[in-house]
Amino acid sequence: MQDLISFLEPVVLTDISEDTTYTPLQLGANIQFDSWDEADLVLVGCGEWRGAHAGASYSNSALQVRKELYKMYYWHNGVKIADAGDVKQGATLDDTRAALLMVLNEINNSKKIAIIIGGSHDLTMQQYEVYKTLQQNLIASIADIYIDLDEAEGMNANSFLLDMLTETPNFILHYNHIAFQSYYAHPKMLETLDKLRFDFYRLGKVRENIEEMEPVLRSSTIFSIDMPVVRYCDAPSNKDGSPNGLTGEEICQLTRYAGMSDTLTSLGIFGYNEKDDRNHMTARLIAQMIWYFIDGCLVRKTEAKLTEHDEFIMLSVVFTEIETVFLKSKRTNRWWMRLPNSSYVPCSYNDYLTACRNDIPERWLREQERLS
Repeated sequence: MQDLISFLEPVVLTDISEDTTYTPLQLGANIQFDSWDEADLVLVGCGEWRGAHAGASYSNSALQVRKELYKMYYWHNGVKIADAGDVKQGATLDDTRAALLMVLNEINNSKKIAIIIGGSHDLTMQQYEVYKTLQQNLIASIADIYIDLDEAEGMNANSFLLDMLTETPNFILHYNHIAFQSYYAHPKMLETLDKLRFDFYRLGKVRENIEEMEPVLRSSTIFSIDMPVVRYCDAPSNKDGSPNGLTGEEICQLTRYAGMSDTLTSLGIFGYNEKDDRNHMTARLIAQMIWYFIDGCLVRKTEAKLTEHDEFIMLSVVFTEIETVFLKSKRTNRWWMRLPNSSYVPCSYNDYLTACRNDIPERWLREQERLS
């Protein structure tokens, strides 16, 4: 952490509140500021907005989220949290991006999970570039009402996905897009991405059965959220948001699922600007999203490994002449299914019920297509 001091502005508690006395059971009294050696999770702010609006000023939005987060009660003694502070604004947009990447690389190398409070949505690229630097494949999931694939001169908040999904060499093993709204998505674009066997989940599909998103996030390496994915009435800072979208409860459910994932190494929450936030309601929602992420991390710590056979219920199923095995965790009630190559992938109870009806679960079919 000492090597990163020149890139980070540490948290000053007096900037958060005139009364910085927290009770022993509040998060503010349990977060580490000087070191993340003992931490499981590391918070880092980055208020860079020039990727969305050229010349935009640096935002202090992460500070407002901290004000709401530190007041919350700490129910998760098994999860240690550190706050690295805010990435300093660089002379150019690329300078800030490079500084954020260095911080995320260090957090990842330390085997910690990063929680980034942004900033514009193009900062998702720095989550991806951690793995690009390592030349390791990853599964990326993004929750956004838009699909940011515009063609533009230079990467920005509306075009970064084009770079992330198409650059060569590419390290995206799989991509999931959660809660897009069809009237903002070009049909031909979706057809092309479907041919690449990426998975896209409409807002209506997600809201119809949000539990189906748990296996999606369980297999993800990075998760990025653009706050306008939450409907305007639940996140009033979303000037460019929509009257439709995920509810506050639903976005918290998604962050809890992300925290439960054994493979997830960073959560990015972008698109929040405190200047547009009425009564700090969106900051309060983001703080709750982080609280639920921490709650999910506690579940992650209690899950057994798939090799611990006594910790799972094993169910053999035959559907359309295909014999496979489903596993159900005795600790968390989560499900896995076996593919023909003998690997196990996360699934849901609904996938098991579908197989029992002698139908092919769509998740099984999509996974099999990607293996072929």
